[in-house]
Amino acid sequence: MPFHFFVLLCVTVFTVSAKDRPNVIYILADDLGYGDLSHAGGKAATPHCDRLAREGMRFTDAHTTSSVCTPTRYGILTGRYNWRSTLKKSVLWGLSEPLIEKQRLTAPGFLRQQGYHTAVVGKWHLGLGWEMLPNGEKRTSKTGATRGDGWQIDYDQKVTGGPLAIGFDESYIIPASLDMFPYLYLKNDKPTAWANTTKAFHRPGPAAEDFEAINCLIDFARESRAYIASRAESNKPFFLYVPLTSPHTPIVPSKKWQGKSGLGTYGDFLMETDWVVGEVLAELDQQKLANNTIVIFTADNGCSPQAKIPDLIAKGHKPNADWRGHKADIYEGGHRVPFLVRWPGKVKAGSTSGETICTTDLYATLADILGQHQAIPAHAAEDSFTILPALQGVAHRKPLRPFTIHHSINGSFAIRRGPWKLILCPGSGGWSAPRPAQALKNNELPPVQLFNLADDPGEQTNLSAKEPQRVQELVAQLAAAIRNGRTNSGPKQSNEGWPATFHNRVLSAFPELRN
Repeated sequence: MPFHFFVLLCVTVFTVSAKDRPNVIYILADDLGYGDLSHAGGKAATPHCDRLAREGMRFTDAHTTSSVCTPTRYGILTGRYNWRSTLKKSVLWGLSEPLIEKQRLTAPGFLRQQGYHTAVVGKWHLGLGWEMLPNGEKRTSKTGATRGDGWQIDYDQKVTGGPLAIGFDESYIIPASLDMFPYLYLKNDKPTAWANTTKAFHRPGPAAEDFEAINCLIDFARESRAYIASRAESNKPFFLYVPLTSPHTPIVPSKKWQGKSGLGTYGDFLMETDWVVGEVLAELDQQKLANNTIVIFTADNGCSPQAKIPDLIAKGHKPNADWRGHKADIYEGGHRVPFLVRWPGKVKAGSTSGETICTTDLYATLADILGQHQAIPAHAAEDSFTILPALQGVAHRKPLRPFTIHHSINGSFAIRRGPWKLILCPGSGGWSAPRPAQALKNNELPPVQLFNLADDPGEQTNLSAKEPQRVQELVAQLAAAIRNGRTNSGPKQSNEGWPATFHNRVLSAFPELRN
């Protein structure tokens, strides 16, 4: 039997019938590094994530699309790199306009077309269309000074462009990060209370009187369990997206977890994050849904320096393992993350995959599992590749992704193909040394960096001068990926503008990266 036919046959057999469509739960931690979980060497106890690894598959070469929050979330829900959207660098804020285009078919929207019920519980951070008070009115804080922006919002009105507009049936969210106002919950796109008082979770601004950052994980766990229980008697499968607020700043473990880790508040917050995973698993067990539910756990980028990484390392805990860099960086520590998949009876328990995968791959993978890959329209999921063969343990001669593109907080690019990673900037592109401003002034640093991760996983030896042909090939591949509007097969698509974040030193060396 020809090899390609064997693989096709296996994939065909593995897809599910309509009545056996699996539920899907996607849990996204916030700023949790590759080495933070205890099965990966972390020193804080994470028994529930360890259970997922023990009962499912652990990917050791999984990557986010970006080393910061918003762009990764965009990629998960759209199957598309964020730099194709209007967001070419950095992140959105609590008052930012919606990022996901109105006409775009998202992963939850696609699943709804396949008969799924869809919900999101957690941190949104993809922009919301707030309704303003009439006649330019602004409210003042009920208690204390009126600080920050958002006092002109009418919190009695539903937002536009939120979860319900892009494919979710239900939602219970906060607008953005826990340190970005306004501080309040929205249920099904409507605020649950007025933001009428000033609170300071790093950035002072309008907040609901009963909103406290320390309660968020408890609230998200409760709402997630309630949703799962509500779907238990339905014939419809469900998709639940749970983007958590932790262990991102403010690092505020609730009272039950304070002092539990021996690593300080960050370790305590890690343990509480893991507890939420346990609550989700417990509800699945209680409702007897575990056997037909895919549970995925990952993070939106690497651990942040706000966690006081040197102090953690001194205690034997390496949040980003031995990878170079951290959140915001183009180096591996910025975007290589934990990635766990449990699907009882379908994914081998205790298995590991070294396949290079990306968080954009959720879309195509679920479509493939449902036998509906051809139903994805040409203008959707442009950078999503199915990882189904890796999940089923089928041998394949070619990588599932021909290459993967990485992105940092300042819009710096890298392209990874096999063990080779080309970074299109002279420094970190983020917050670790050499930081962009200093790196670009240092003419002794080459404009690009080429690493062989198989031989040099710590990204210490720049081989760009020794491998000019390989550099040129990877630049050409990146330029084509940008111009084609997609990296998977299909007709060319358009981007929302060219990602003009390449520095002049890079553009001088590689003019094909110009618009």
